[in-house]
Amino acid sequence: MNVFVVNCGSSSLKYQLINSDTEEVIAKGLCERIGIDGRLTHKPTGKEQVVKEVAMPDHKSAVSYVLEELTDPTAGVIKDLSEIDAVGHRIVHGGEKFAQSVVITDDVMKAIEECNDLAPLHNPANLIGISACKALMPEVPMVAVFDTAFHQTMPKKAYLYGLPYEYYEDYKIRKYGFHGTSHSFVSKRLLQIIGKENGDSKVIICHLGNGSSITAVQNGKSVDTSMGFTPLDGLIMGTRSGSIDPAVVQYIAGKKDYTIDEVLNVLNKQSGVEGISGVSSDFRDLDAASMEGNERATVALDMFAYRAAQYIGSYVAAMNGVDAIAFTAGIGENNFKVRKAICDYLGYLGITIDEQANAVRGEEIRLSTEDSKVAVYVIPTNEELAIARETVALVG
Repeated sequence: MNVFVVNCGSSSLKYQLINSDTEEVIAKGLCERIGIDGRLTHKPTGKEQVVKEVAMPDHKSAVSYVLEELTDPTAGVIKDLSEIDAVGHRIVHGGEKFAQSVVITDDVMKAIEECNDLAPLHNPANLIGISACKALMPEVPMVAVFDTAFHQTMPKKAYLYGLPYEYYEDYKIRKYGFHGTSHSFVSKRLLQIIGKENGDSKVIICHLGNGSSITAVQNGKSVDTSMGFTPLDGLIMGTRSGSIDPAVVQYIAGKKDYTIDEVLNVLNKQSGVEGISGVSSDFRDLDAASMEGNERATVALDMFAYRAAQYIGSYVAAMNGVDAIAFTAGIGENNFKVRKAICDYLGYLGITIDEQANAVRGEEIRLSTEDSKVAVYVIPTNEELAIARETVALVG
């Protein structure tokens, strides 16, 4: 069956059309600047890429343009919309309401809307994408796949904060975790590789990109993760600060005469390795600057690796051991220097890295030597395929 995977942002829409039988991508693309002017980039497999500047006043018009391209006589890959068998939607936040993917109904949409205050920039856009697809394909079954669902297996000792308990009861303030679709996909593949799909297992997944998170997965279930109530918590990231002393917020507000919102904007968009280095949030730029002797770029890279190693170590303690570790996402799959810097902290686990294997970019490969007590791998993530698989499991 053909699954249309939709990832709807506030002003963008990423999509793939996937043949679930072969798991091949038939076409993929991106709508940008929705509500501003509009640009569609459409790449059908085996054909030339199409780029169009078209008016996209809303997400419904964006979805409409995408469906036109998919069925276009020249750039299209299907004859008509009847060849789309299901739609899988990425939803950022399911709160405590959703511990797994679900078929979308009116009640499900209402429940997603009730989580809007937990993800005010993402959930409303996700709902707009669902509504747009339902309007254009009313008879096609649709599935919601949640970033937070995989982490709903965390125990209270991991997800509660040291705040008055009524804040959790009344406002649902707790750790939720994100990147769940990626952590689920990669952990399942890692367990296949090490032959522990059905047995006692302890693995750690390092999703390292512009947004980064690390998850402890025990017996196939998330038991702790570095992102928290929002994706701001945890690791130092591209432009996000990661975990800091909360009193820093008040201190900055007083020194700069900022509102809380203005301080949070700094922590989300002006911090991380970009804020530390003053160079960039792109690790390729940081590597280049560090090689040229830029001390702040070097410090930013060192801080990133140090914080990642701290989380890995804490999760080894939380699970009382670890069988394997996997790196994934843009940095995890491609930056051999970052991987090596993190693994250099993990010698106490009996890990040694094969330098030749670590030089490989973007491929599934074992990084650790055969005599390492803990295996380390690179496993490319594929969130779109994971969403397609979840969709097929429910409606196929």
